[in-house]
Amino acid sequence: MLPAIFQEAIPLLKKIEQAGFEAYFVGGSVRDFLLGRPINDVDIATSAFPDEIKDIFPRTADIGIEHGTVLVIEQSGEYEITTFRTESDYGDYRRPDTVEFIRSLEGDLKRRDFTMNSLAMDADGRVYDPFNGQEDIRRKVIRTVGKPADRFSEDALRMLRGVRFVSQLGFEVEPLTMKALNLYSRLLSHIAVERKTMEFEKMIGGDHRAKALQLLLTSSLFEQLPGLSGQKEVIQEISGLPLLKSLNTDQIWLLLSSYIDGSPAEFLKSWKLPSKVIKERTKEKQILSKRTDEGWTKELLFHSGIDRAYNVEKVYNCIHSISSGAIEGLTDDYHALPIKDRKELMVTGKDLMEWKGQKGGPWVKETLERIEKAVLYGEIRNDLETIRRWLETCRQSERN
Repeated sequence: MLPAIFQEAIPLLKKIEQAGFEAYFVGGSVRDFLLGRPINDVDIATSAFPDEIKDIFPRTADIGIEHGTVLVIEQSGEYEITTFRTESDYGDYRRPDTVEFIRSLEGDLKRRDFTMNSLAMDADGRVYDPFNGQEDIRRKVIRTVGKPADRFSEDALRMLRGVRFVSQLGFEVEPLTMKALNLYSRLLSHIAVERKTMEFEKMIGGDHRAKALQLLLTSSLFEQLPGLSGQKEVIQEISGLPLLKSLNTDQIWLLLSSYIDGSPAEFLKSWKLPSKVIKERTKEKQILSKRTDEGWTKELLFHSGIDRAYNVEKVYNCIHSISSGAIEGLTDDYHALPIKDRKELMVTGKDLMEWKGQKGGPWVKETLERIEKAVLYGEIRNDLETIRRWLETCRQSERN
C-alpha cells in the first residue's frame, strides 16, 4: 500500500484521469518512496494544460503558470500540479528561456536532472522509468538523464544538487557525470549566491556530508562557493573530522568560520545568510576562541548562555575529537550557576545610585559587573542587603 501522503493525493490524479488526461506523482517523492525514506510532499505532473486543470478543480491559484504550475486547493491540502513540458535555451545557466507544454510523460521526464528523479508513478502505484532510474537507485548511482554536459549547461545548479544528493543518500557519482562536474564546475559562477546557499545547507545537513565535502574537492566545485575558493586544505581537514556528522547546520557554519582566516562575519555575509545567523555565529566564534584559550569559566558560561555554549562546545569537541560526555558536564555547570542572566541580580543601577548618592555613569556598569562576578563565584549571596553590605565593605577597604 502506498504511504498516506500519496493516498491523500490519489483523488486528484483520479479526477484528472476522469477528465481524459494523464496524471502522475513525479520526482523526489517517487525516489524516496522506493528508497523507504520519509516523504514530505508530493509533486504531480499531468498532460492537462494549466487552463484545463483550472477547469477541473474549482479552487486554484496561479503560482507559476508561465512554467505550467497551478496550485490546487483541496480539503486534503494544497498541491502543485505541473503540465508536462519541454525546455530550451538556458541563457543564464539556470532557467529556460522558453517553455513548451506537451502531452508526453516521457518528454517531460527527459528534461529532468538525474535518472533517480526522472521517475513517475500512477495512482495504482505503477512506476514509469524510461531512463533506468530504478536500476541506478538499486546500484546507488547518481547519473544524469542524457548527456551530463547538456544537463549541467542547462542548469549549473544541478551540479551542486548532485553533491547534495551524495550527502543525503550516500550514493556515488557515475564516471561520465563525475567527469562533467570537473569540466563544467566553473558554470556554477553564474548561479545566484542564495541558490548556492540553499543547496549547500541541505548538503551539510546530510548524513554523508564528509563524502560530499570530498566531492566538492575532487570536482573543484568548492572554487565556485562563497568564501571557500582557495580553501582546499581547510575543506580536506574538516571532511576528515570523526565527529563531523554530530553537528547541526548552525554548528557547521561555526566550524567553517573557525577554520577560515579573516572575519567570520565577512565569510558568513558572503553566503548572504540572515543577519541574525551572522550575528549569532560571529558571537559564538568569539566564545570559541576564549574557550580554546582559557577553558570554560563561570563568567564565560554566564555571558554565553546555554544555547551558544552548547554550539561552541559541540564544535570544540568535533575539532578535538572529544566524546559527548563533555557536553553533559557543561550543562551541569550551567545549571549550577547562581544566576543565568544579569536581570536576575537582586540589585539594579537605580539602587546603586541611591546608595551612593551619585548620578549614573560608567561606574554603574562597572559596579554591576563586579557584583555579578562576586555572585557567580559564590563570594556573596544574590540578596539586596548582602550586596549593599558587601559594597560598603569594599569601599571601606579601598579607603584604607
